[in-house]
Amino acid sequence: MQKQIEITKTIPLLKEDGTLTQAGWCRHNLFEYNRENITAPKWRIKEWDFYQIANRDYMIQITFFNISFASTALVSFINFVTGERIEDTIFTIGTIRRHQVNRNGEKPYKFLLKKGKKEISFDVTETKRHLYYKSPKIEIEFFLDRDPKCESITIATPFKVPNRFFLTQKINCMPAHGTVKFNNRIIELNSDDLFAVLDWGRGPWLHKNYWFWGNGATYIDGKIFGFEITWGIGNEENATETAIIYDGVCHKLGRVTVKEQPDGRWMQPWEFTEENGRFEVTMTPYYNNEVGTIIGPVGMKTHQVHGLWNGTATLDDGTVLEIKDMYAFCEKVYNKW
Repeated sequence: MQKQIEITKTIPLLKEDGTLTQAGWCRHNLFEYNRENITAPKWRIKEWDFYQIANRDYMIQITFFNISFASTALVSFINFVTGERIEDTIFTIGTIRRHQVNRNGEKPYKFLLKKGKKEISFDVTETKRHLYYKSPKIEIEFFLDRDPKCESITIATPFKVPNRFFLTQKINCMPAHGTVKFNNRIIELNSDDLFAVLDWGRGPWLHKNYWFWGNGATYIDGKIFGFEITWGIGNEENATETAIIYDGVCHKLGRVTVKEQPDGRWMQPWEFTEENGRFEVTMTPYYNNEVGTIIGPVGMKTHQVHGLWNGTATLDDGTVLEIKDMYAFCEKVYNKW
């Protein structure tokens, strides 16, 4: 069985030599992101806040990230029913020191980036998150709700090179509402079926990676249910990035895998299994968000597949929840950068 080391008190993320103080997971982000202790080449550091807001019909992605030579904001709106897609970007060169990101995805903070007629902002409090993006092409504004006592999953994962690591926090189960405006149209979405996830990540990676990431949220028996499954990236010897969130409580899972690789069969059913039988679910796809390309040594190729999920999830006390036609996604990504 997979080892799962839980961090239960605040610790520095890194030792002075740039290696992890302790690889493992926690229910709230208890890792102090002491960026100044990173000993890997600075041009390997990646820092991002990625929000995805979606229901069965629509998806909105709002991202800000720093990489070695640039800081970039990306926005994407997709209508799953019609295939309509709107995208926009704010790109700045050599500004990683100017656009400092927060050191904990759970704590209140404000972020603002403006360039010409474009701007992006995040305003995070204990209970609310206000996300905003505006350009001549599109305007997006969403409000996310979150109980600060609600647990999530944060994990610190090493790579095979000692001073490389992957620190990430996935905060999902956030009901959302807001608007998307473009081409003199306004699309209003509400929290009846709309949820957001924050993928908050920091760290110097290796050059070549791949991963699976699946996430979603819904209501089961009147309570918010969500799951987080990620595997394939880094050394998972001390913890896996797998969990169920139900009614604000994190129920840790073991190793999750897909029974058959999806390459070349993206729109066929994906069957997921957990090593202890606690997450036995099938996704029936209806939309493949295929983006990116890899040219030689650089690039990223993503198949983010959206579908309806059916199966069972088992809580820590043995309670079995039935998942019926739940909207969620899983992606497989090949990465070289």
